[in-house]
Amino acid sequence: MNSLEAQGLPPQFPFTAIAGQPALSEALLLAAADPALGGVLVEGPRGTAKSTAARALAELLGGAPFVTLPLSASLAQLVGTLDLGAALDGHALKFAPGLLARAHGGVLYVDEVNLLPDGLVDVLLDAAASGVNVVERDGFSHAHAARFVLVGTMNQEEGELRPQLLDRFGLFVRLHNLTEPAQRQAVVRARLAFDADPQGFRARHADAQADLQHRLHTARAVLGDPDALPISDAVHHLVGALCITAGVDGLRADLVMLRAARALAALEDAPAVALSHVHRVAELVLAHRRGPPSQTQPATPQPHAAAHPPQGANAAGHALADTPSDQPADLSSDSDADWGALPPMPVGVERVKPLRPLLSALPARTTLPKKA
Repeated sequence: MNSLEAQGLPPQFPFTAIAGQPALSEALLLAAADPALGGVLVEGPRGTAKSTAARALAELLGGAPFVTLPLSASLAQLVGTLDLGAALDGHALKFAPGLLARAHGGVLYVDEVNLLPDGLVDVLLDAAASGVNVVERDGFSHAHAARFVLVGTMNQEEGELRPQLLDRFGLFVRLHNLTEPAQRQAVVRARLAFDADPQGFRARHADAQADLQHRLHTARAVLGDPDALPISDAVHHLVGALCITAGVDGLRADLVMLRAARALAALEDAPAVALSHVHRVAELVLAHRRGPPSQTQPATPQPHAAAHPPQGANAAGHALADTPSDQPADLSSDSDADWGALPPMPVGVERVKPLRPLLSALPARTTLPKKA
């Protein structure tokens, strides 16, 4: 009997049986392995297993708490507040825990997070990234651990999050409706089988569940060792190149991508972070941070490119034009042309008549006035 059954709750759909949304499953596992990633934001239509996957993840964490944040929640309900009853009865200050304290060690699920006030979203993201909730109000100060996996969902048709808040979500998954008939049938058959016989369905996935739970527990232990899973210079270079090409703002994308790649390496029991790990997590990190097309850039040069081009030439060896001292020359090696140069624009020019026909049109005998 699992913890849910012991509490009289209905059986939970097993995480390993979730099909049709591989990106969602991988993002949730990465966030569970390293909650400091900052959580997962899921965008997609209804009925794409968002809440089912989040609940299944909590069970995968060993029956960890699963807390849902309602849209009507206040700041005091979220972070906690002073227990006025205890203060009045015993003349002592006592902290009344909020939803962040209840979610410690588990999953905090926020449906339609884009409809929450920005102030609440700020507090959520701060706690998800730091693992600590600090309450300062009415002369009362209290701090407690709040390490949880934040899972937020949204539908873009109902409003968007500000870019500053989007950037603070560690990973982003955009779900779509299943359009392959065979895939839809497989998902529906699995759900019908679970509804018909929950215990039997769970028993058939028990071994896979136990194996994944062990992998997740081991990965968390490995990630807690700062000397484990070294990151090479090649990995650092690839991460920086991908972020520059995507036109992201700041360095948060670089840090999250490295952490996500390390978490993936830990889940796969790899000896070190490889380039393949970076490529697999890159889209989860960049999908909601990618700049507009005008800010994206082509891939950066390889590390073996000349670091010190000859004086008076760019990295490709081409001569540079004289440049004023207050306008430094562009040393980009992506092309022969100067980076940022504007294409030639048509300019209206009025054709000037030749001088010889004008002279021939003058009278034959034209005398100029004599000087005085």
